[in-house]
Amino acid sequence: MEIKISKLTKRFGATVALKSISLIIHDRELFFLLGPSGCGKTTLLRTIAGFYQPDEGDLFFGERNVASIPPHLRNTGMVFQNYALWPHMTVAENVAYGLDVRGIKGDSQKDQVAEALRTVRMEQYSARTPNQLSGGQQQRIALARALVIKPDVLLLDEPLSNLDAKLRLEMRDEIRRIHSETRITTVYVTHDQKEALSLADRMAILKDGVIEQIGDPRQIYRSPDNKFVADFIGECNWIEGKIIGRQDDLVRVETKVGQFEAKNLSALALNSNVLLGFRPESVQLEENHAPFNSFQAHIEKSNYLGEVEEYQLVADHAFRFKAIEQNPLQVRSSTVPTWAHVRPHDLLLVSPA
Repeated sequence: MEIKISKLTKRFGATVALKSISLIIHDRELFFLLGPSGCGKTTLLRTIAGFYQPDEGDLFFGERNVASIPPHLRNTGMVFQNYALWPHMTVAENVAYGLDVRGIKGDSQKDQVAEALRTVRMEQYSARTPNQLSGGQQQRIALARALVIKPDVLLLDEPLSNLDAKLRLEMRDEIRRIHSETRITTVYVTHDQKEALSLADRMAILKDGVIEQIGDPRQIYRSPDNKFVADFIGECNWIEGKIIGRQDDLVRVETKVGQFEAKNLSALALNSNVLLGFRPESVQLEENHAPFNSFQAHIEKSNYLGEVEEYQLVADHAFRFKAIEQNPLQVRSSTVPTWAHVRPHDLLLVSPA
């Protein structure tokens, strides 16, 4: 089921939670809404569900405008952050609840409940109550309850936020598997960047009720449209610069720590001021320098974490930045200067505005 949102606005009193949002979520897509608290992602999800009515704009499921249609007539399944399971019902009864509401009884109900429990690999727990289940198991039951009605659209509101780190990783794999099996159009709200990067087909980054960027995980991470997106989807070091030249597919940027050559992926003009950014994991610490993209620095402090080592470094003009070294094999001295090098295709260029 394709979801098309056109110029959708939602207000709560004087607060504009969503500001003329336009977005297409493709049929069978696992689409993420991502952003900080208060950005509008949950409001948009609840508007898609029908819990909120938009003040302006249209919302289509396929060819049907559902903007004014109540939730129970939209055929959506929703998984809430707190699971919302009935404590006095068994697992099977919880899963069957949506079928009861739709008047599906008897053997048909039993078959559909059994199918939903098989999908989430929880069929052996059908007679238990929620308080006899772990957090991860409860989350699977909440998924089964949403899936049993065979929704056109599945909506997930931060479904893993109440789980510990290990369970979150396990449930990521389960959600990916379930989506690949069911191919239901799924809209997933989270503030967890790693969750989104590891699961999403595409994602939208929101800020203050506006979509800042839409793209697949690699595009968002490696080619952010602005500083907000780059900082939200991961760590980034920034330094002010000015574009002083172009050659082939590269632009040359002058900064206070030297000149850099970057891939010409932006529409920024010659002589324009820019912010030049690079991820900590993109920094290569070397003994020698190159004419471009290298600058000398001293290690202020380091943090050894086993698989990586994190460094806080300072270069000329008190430019401080972070570097991450994978599989560190040597102990780097804080008294010996090193050269930091960043490859052209690892540099980000955005407008300072």
